Amino acid sequence: MAIGKIPWMERFSASSTCTRVTFMLFVSFSLVGVWMFSSSTVVPLVISPQEAIKSESKKQLSQSDSRPLEDGSGNAFTQSYNRGETRSDKFGVANSEGSKINVGDQSDGQDNVIGENVVWNASHMEDKIIGHKSDDDLNNQEPNSSVNINDNANGEKQENDKKKIKPGKYNDGYRMHSDKDNVRTKDGTKEEVFPNGFQLEHTQVGAWSTQDTESRNEKELQASSSMDEVIKFNWKLCNVTAEADYIPCLDNDEAIKRLTTTKHYEHRERHCPEKSPTCLVPLPNGYRRPIKWPNSREKIWYRNVPHTKLVEMKGHQNWVKVSGEYLTFPGGGTQFKFGASHYIDVIQKSLPDIAWGNQSRVVLDVGCGVASFGGYQFDKDVLTMSFAPKDEHEAQVQFAIERGIPAVLAVMGTKRLPFPGMVFDVIHCARCRVPWHIEGGMLLLELNRLLRPGGFFVWSATPVYRMTEEDIGIWKAMSKLTKMMCWKMVSKMKDSVNKVGLVIFRKPSKNECYDQRAVNTPPLCQESDDMNASWNVSLVACMHRLPGDPVLRGFHWPAKWPSRLGKTPYWLGKDQVGIYGKPAPEDFQADFEHWKRVVSKSYLNGIGINWSNIRNVMDMRSVYGGCNLLPVIVEVDRILRPQGILIVRDDMQTISEVQNILKSLRWDIRLTYSKEPEGLLCMQKKMWRPQEIEADTASVS
Repeated sequence: MAIGKIPWMERFSASSTCTRVTFMLFVSFSLVGVWMFSSSTVVPLVISPQEAIKSESKKQLSQSDSRPLEDGSGNAFTQSYNRGETRSDKFGVANSEGSKINVGDQSDGQDNVIGENVVWNASHMEDKIIGHKSDDDLNNQEPNSSVNINDNANGEKQENDKKKIKPGKYNDGYRMHSDKDNVRTKDGTKEEVFPNGFQLEHTQVGAWSTQDTESRNEKELQASSSMDEVIKFNWKLCNVTAEADYIPCLDNDEAIKRLTTTKHYEHRERHCPEKSPTCLVPLPNGYRRPIKWPNSREKIWYRNVPHTKLVEMKGHQNWVKVSGEYLTFPGGGTQFKFGASHYIDVIQKSLPDIAWGNQSRVVLDVGCGVASFGGYQFDKDVLTMSFAPKDEHEAQVQFAIERGIPAVLAVMGTKRLPFPGMVFDVIHCARCRVPWHIEGGMLLLELNRLLRPGGFFVWSATPVYRMTEEDIGIWKAMSKLTKMMCWKMVSKMKDSVNKVGLVIFRKPSKNECYDQRAVNTPPLCQESDDMNASWNVSLVACMHRLPGDPVLRGFHWPAKWPSRLGKTPYWLGKDQVGIYGKPAPEDFQADFEHWKRVVSKSYLNGIGINWSNIRNVMDMRSVYGGCNLLPVIVEVDRILRPQGILIVRDDMQTISEVQNILKSLRWDIRLTYSKEPEGLLCMQKKMWRPQEIEADTASVS
């Protein structure tokens, strides 16, 4: 068959039959290749627990597009689309930019779904995917509807790729916009997913010195591993008796058995397994979406925290009661059986200078019980951090968090509490069962580290008002200790309603008393002792000197609330460098304005979360990094509620790895956004749990 006369082929000899045949084959294969790459076939990304994913955590992202996320142009997507570049993304799937776009049907009645749907796997776009689901969309789904898994002929599980994607309809809730990072709402106004002015967060090293060594060691360990390491997700439930209440670092039975003593509550401290667990904790049977705040302060679903031991032990003190399908909280406590609100007012009346919500804003509650003290301080515009150990009282902190009250698991033991020095306005203890007076006042000196100069310690306990031999002895010891610490007793009274007494001590604001002591007991700490170091630091019975220079933090009391929130701290000097590399005062204001804008325009309005359903939020930030990602995500899955939300802002390599792991856990993708080299990922945890149980979860209860 003749192919016709082609001018640029005339240079070939007519006798070169072999050459012509070779050329014809080349042209044929070229045409087939062009046809294949120009087709509009969409290749779905297959994610399953059995999928092998190559880790590229040691490779550096290309910095060719270093523009911040918020500075995007609406034309960037169009330019990238029109180039038609074909590249292979990090999942190993060859994709053609512009190969297929599914535009969402704007008449489907879902006004709170933003942009259009895009099925897209290209890895180098200025503007990438924005996918979004509203809370209402997700609440109407079945728990496992996010992933459709079938068994193929080889026995492998994969997503159902036979489902046809119809033009004009969206698939899996994804949509995309390219209007200069803006989203038009129903009324025609614009919402910014990432407001203009987004800052790159390249932090300065040195702020958290006690974590530096551990992070460096972990990075070196990862760097020594194979670049081609393959991770397979084969999820199993943890084989532990604690079931849904399992806490790896507190339920480490093997480590606890090796302790030589427990008299300092060493068994209540953190003892993390040498190898971080990668199993999943089961969900509580009958789990329900939590009751909204502020109603949750008074009652929670019993099935969410199915513990009654505390009811039996503390029911007569109005801590917590069982009422049908609810656990109710009358607002009482050991020292305020007739309500926390009255007790808080009694403290204010006893010492007006404490000025709840104005002078005193940040409070630490030691041995919080179910945290009613902190819960009712919200009425006074006071933010209270409550803590208690995991002990025979079962789930004190779990009750507190379920109620919507900030709380952490911690104990006054042998380590510093996880807070920097001089940060709390008031520290409160109501029958918290802490022996403050023993061993040179070791534990009370830890409170002294945390308390601001001029701050208050409120102590409500039997030694204050009872006349038993033991109580009298403790009171004398406390009086002697606080005097040696230069604390001044500013109030002592007895409440006629609750029939209990309380005393308030004030920490000095200057060093004169320290210098005038006849006996240097408790001793002053060494100058090399950093009072702000708190990660895994052993307690020492000493006191840090107070700041003597007016430009140092702690010399002056902070501004009154709420002006304290946005006012640049006086102790930030221009010679100091902030986390963004600017002079510290400018850095603080830039950071404040940046996050105010991002939270209001992006998090509150731009990603479709119904914040009325959300009360408890944990904000985490990695400075040194170096953690193995898989155990981190497993821990996130452990502490996050079913239907809870995870928002990740990071480089695109990390975003991709996080997304892959969470997809294998059957989490729903609510939104993804990227502009190289950074991105945003928003995903929602579902009710899925694996059926298989681990053969043995070592070192745990």
